Parts: sequence; C-alpha cells; structure tokens
Amino acid sequence: MSRKVMQMQIDELTVGLVQTCCYILGREGGRECIVIDPGAEAARIRKAVGGRKIAAILLTHGHFDHIGAVRELMDPDTKLVIHALDAPMLSDPELNAGKGLLRRDITAPDATDLVKEGDELDLAGLKVKVLHTPGHTPGSVCYLIEGELFTGDTMFEYGWGRTDLPGGNDEQMMRSLRRLAPLVREKGLHAGH
Repeated sequence: MSRKVMQMQIDELTVGLVQTCCYILGREGGRECIVIDPGAEAARIRKAVGGRKIAAILLTHGHFDHIGAVRELMDPDTKLVIHALDAPMLSDPELNAGKGLLRRDITAPDATDLVKEGDELDLAGLKVKVLHTPGHTPGSVCYLIEGELFTGDTMFEYGWGRTDLPGGNDEQMMRSLRRLAPLVREKGLHAGH
C-alpha cells in the first residue's frame, strides 16, 4: 500500500531591528504550523501563518530578538518550547539582553514545554529533534526537523553567534560548532540571522 507523504513547507520572514530570521513550518495543505523564533512583527507573522493554527512556538534561545512577538502569537493551546536553561530569560529583560542592548523590557510568557538534548517532539505533523548547542546562551538549541537544521544563533551561514552577552561561553560554542559541522554538510541550514 502506498501513500503520499505531504512535504514540509518552510516560510522565512526577516523581522525586527536586528533582522532575526523567523520560520513558519507546516505540512503542505496542513491546518497547523510551527513558528520558530518570532522576534518581532507579530501581525506580519500572523499574516504569513494564514488560517493555520499555531500548534507550537519553538525558541532556539531566549534573547529578546527571538522572543519579542511570542506573547501576541500565543493562543490558549499553543505550546511554547525552550530549553530549561534559557527559560528564565523569557521573563527577565536583563538576562535576555533587551534592557542592555535596546533599553526595553521585552518579555514572553512562561514556557509550556522545557526541552533537553535528544528530546523528540511531534508537532503539527512534523518530527522535531532537539540538539543542545550551548555557547551563545546556556540553553541554546538547534532543531532538526524533517532533515532541515534550524540553528538560531549557534551557527550562521558564514559564522556564529556572539558569546559576550549574559551566559555566553566561548569554549561551549566551539564544542557546539564542532558538533554541528558534519550535520550542515548534509542538512539544509536555517540560521537565526
């Protein structure tokens, strides 16, 4: 018996003052989607989502430029997913660098789901694997979704995220980059900026 597997659709929006890449993922023709790193411009993100339900918001880390539109996108049953080590950043503008860099108190609601290395999730019909990649922040993660790698600020196409903000660590970042190097040779790379 054969069956057609619906392909994953990826929409990328560049949002906010620091040009954060926000991703909207879902099965083609599906009724639900996942939003990764909604840093700003909630109305624009909501328009790109269309009539789909946002099943989950996945955060690669807790910095202000990745969480700024979360509150406006959350529905009562939307999951908010972040690594446990970065969860305190959601409510603390000092930790999430909003106060230090923008002089603004940017916060998000508490997470509904805390993830760790190796967790596997099924969201909006998509298989999500969590890779803990500390360095940019203690709880930075990458999400491996249907053969595509969403790296947040751990790895860019031509570099990596800074380590001089609260919780950053050069040694951890180098270990995380070494871990990701073989993966990016075979997976599609979707960075945070």
